[in-house]
Amino acid sequence: MPSAERPRVPGAPGVEPPRLAEPTEPTAPLPPKPDQRPPASLSPTGRDSGAPVDAAAQNGGYLTTAQGVRLPDSDHSLKAGPRGPVLLQDHHLREKIMHFDHERIPERVVHARGAAAHGTFRGYGTATGVCKAAFLAEGVETPVFVRFSTVLGSRGSADTVRDTRGFATKFYTSDGVFDLVGNNIPVFFIQDAIKFPDVVHAAKPHPDREIPQAQSAHDTFWDFVSLHTEATHHTLWNMSDRGIPRSYRMMEGFGVHTFRLVNAEGASTLVKWHWKPKAGVHSLVWEEAQLLGGTDPDFHRRDLADAIEAGNFPQWELGIQTFPDTPEQTFAGIDLLDPTKIVPEELAPVQPVGLLTLDANPTNFFAETEQVAFHPGHLVPGIDITDDALLAGRLFSYLDTQITRLGGPNFAQIPVNRTHAPVNDMLRDGFHQDAVHSGVAPYKPNSLDGGCPFFAGPGEHAFIEHPVPISGAAKVREAPASFDDHFSQPRLFWLSLSPVEREHVIAAYTFELSKVYEQAIKERVLTVLARIDEVLCREVAQGLGLPAPQAAAGALVEVAASPALSQVGQRWPATGRVLGIITAATSDVDVVRQLREAALDAGLMPLIIAPTGAPPADDLAVQRTYAAARSVEFDALLVAGAPARGADDHGARDAKSGAVAGGQPALDSRIILLINEAYRHAKPIAGLADSRALWAAAGIDPHAPGVFTATDTEQAVPIVAEWLGTHRVWERFPATAH
Repeated sequence: MPSAERPRVPGAPGVEPPRLAEPTEPTAPLPPKPDQRPPASLSPTGRDSGAPVDAAAQNGGYLTTAQGVRLPDSDHSLKAGPRGPVLLQDHHLREKIMHFDHERIPERVVHARGAAAHGTFRGYGTATGVCKAAFLAEGVETPVFVRFSTVLGSRGSADTVRDTRGFATKFYTSDGVFDLVGNNIPVFFIQDAIKFPDVVHAAKPHPDREIPQAQSAHDTFWDFVSLHTEATHHTLWNMSDRGIPRSYRMMEGFGVHTFRLVNAEGASTLVKWHWKPKAGVHSLVWEEAQLLGGTDPDFHRRDLADAIEAGNFPQWELGIQTFPDTPEQTFAGIDLLDPTKIVPEELAPVQPVGLLTLDANPTNFFAETEQVAFHPGHLVPGIDITDDALLAGRLFSYLDTQITRLGGPNFAQIPVNRTHAPVNDMLRDGFHQDAVHSGVAPYKPNSLDGGCPFFAGPGEHAFIEHPVPISGAAKVREAPASFDDHFSQPRLFWLSLSPVEREHVIAAYTFELSKVYEQAIKERVLTVLARIDEVLCREVAQGLGLPAPQAAAGALVEVAASPALSQVGQRWPATGRVLGIITAATSDVDVVRQLREAALDAGLMPLIIAPTGAPPADDLAVQRTYAAARSVEFDALLVAGAPARGADDHGARDAKSGAVAGGQPALDSRIILLINEAYRHAKPIAGLADSRALWAAAGIDPHAPGVFTATDTEQAVPIVAEWLGTHRVWERFPATAH
C-alpha cells in the first residue's frame, strides 16, 4: 500500500469502525489493517499456492466447530434441563475447552519476549566479489521477517530492562532460507557453547524465589561473571547505554561470530555481519528505562508497530567486515574465532552490502512472531560457518529448541517459516506434517520415482561446504592461548566512550552491584573493574562504599580507542522521532494544526497531548491526555498553549499531581512534571510565547541548551528537528569520568 494512503499517526481505527450496538447481521471477518501483512501464500513445500495472502485466515460469517460445522450457541453447555448436569456428549464443549487448554506452547528459554515485522531486503551488489549468495546481488529484493527480543525475561516481562537484545532476520531467498541470528551487542559472554547453560542459569531469576525477573542485578549473575572473566567484555557493553536501547529502530545488530563467504570462483573470505540503523544508534537514560517499565512495559514493541503503521518504515544497512581466510584466522592480532572480541571498524571498515526496510506488521502475533523459528544452520550457497566453538553449539541447540517448542520436526512448514524455494527433502511424517507427499520412494538411490530427487552440482546452486584443510591434532578440551585475554578489549571499549557514556557505565555498575547481597561478590567485581580502568573501578567502589583495589603493575594494557563504538558525537536524521505537542483548552486550533503538519513534513511522529480525550477539531485526534502522558514516551516536547490546571489534577485522582514542588498553581502540575522530566533527560523542549510561565514552574532556565521559546510559530518544529539530530542535548549532562 502506498505510504500516502497510510495513517500518519499510529492508533488509527480498524478497517470498519464498530457500532455502539452489538452487530446482529452475519458478516465475513474483517481484513487486516493497512499496516499488517501475513506470511506469503506458499505450500508447505515452498510452492506458490496462487491463493490470496489471507487464504490461511479464518473465513465465513458464522461461528463453527474446528470441522466447519455451524453452531447456534457457544454460551451454554449442553445440560439435562436448564439447572441439570452437563452432559458428557457435548462435543462442542469438549472441543472448545480442549483447544483452550492447549493454546500455550513452551516459551523460548532465552529471547522469550519479542516483537517482529515483515519487510524487504535489497542487495547493493557490492558483496558479489566475495559472496555468490543470490540475495546479495545488485537490485535483488528478498522478503524478510525480523524478530527483536530481550534475552533474560519471560514473555510477560518489560521491554526496557537492561539486557542484551536479539536481532534475528529470516531471509526468504530464491536459494532457500537464510537466518542471520544476532544480537545488538557484537560480543558474547562465553567462548564455547558448553558454557551456555551456565551463563543462562546464572542470569535467569534465582531458582528459589524466581526473582528478579528480566534483569541482571542479582547475586548469581555477578557471581558468575566475576569468576568467569571472559564475560567481562559483554558485561561492560551491557552496563553501557547499549543495554537500554531507545528503540528497536535505533539499535545496531551484529552476527557476533565470524562467518565464511565464498564467491563464484570458490575463493573464501572471513566476515563479520553488521546491521547499521539509518536512524542512528540511540539509547534511553536509566531513569527513563525504569519509568517505562511501569508506564509502558510494551514500549519497544509499541514503538516498532506504531512507526510502521505511521509509515515511518525502519531501515538498516547490512554491512560486512572482511578478513583474509588465513590458516591462523586472525586479523591485526585479534583471534577471529573468539566471540568475546571485536575488530574495531577503524582497522576493518564496515562495507554496506544491502538495505533492509520493515514495512508491515504481523497479522497475528502467535502465528508469526511466536512461531517463527530461527537457526544459524539455515545457510545458503555462498555463506558458510567457521570453527567458532560457540557457533558449533548453537547449530545443535536451535534445532532442539524448535522440536520442544513447536511440537515436532516439521516446524519449517509453519507459514511464517516456509521457504520460498522448492522443497524436495525426502523427510517424511512426524507431528504436524502439512505436506501431502506423492511418490513411493523417499530414499536414494531409487528407480521407482524415476531417481527423483537428484543431487545438484555447483552449477545448480548447490550448498557445498568450503573445503577447509584440517591439520592433524589431538582431541583436547582446551582453547587457544589467544582466548585468555579477557581485559584488553573491555578496556578498548571503555576508552572509546564519551565522558557522558562513561558516567552511565559507572552508574549502571553501581546500581546493579547495590542489588547484590554477598559482599565478596561486590569485591570480586571491583577486582575485575580494576583490570579495565582505574577511574571506573574507583567511582564504582565509591558508590558502593568500598575501597578500590589496585590493578597489578602492567595489568592495564595500552590500546587505541575506537570512536566508532561511541553513540555520541554524530548527527542522524530525525525521521520517526516522537514529538509530544502539548495543547491547552485555550490553544489556537489552527496553530496546533500547523505545528502538527510541520512535524509530519519533517518526518516526525506528532502525538497531541490535551487536557481530555475530546479532540480540539475533527481532524485533530488526541493521542494522550494530561493524565495518561509521561515524558518517557517522547523524544521532544513542544508546548502549544499554557496548560491550565485540569479538573482531575489532584492527588486522589492522579498521584503525579503536585510531583514538582513550587509549581505555578494556575498550571497543570502533571505537565510541569512532564516538562521537568524531559529537561532532566536532556530532551529538546520548545514552546510558543505563552510557555515562559511553564518553564519557570518546572524550574527550567529558558536559556539552557535545548530550550527554545518561539516568537514565530514556524520556528519551533525545525529547531526541534535539528536538536533531535544528536538524539539528546548532551550539554545538559555534566560528566567527570574522563
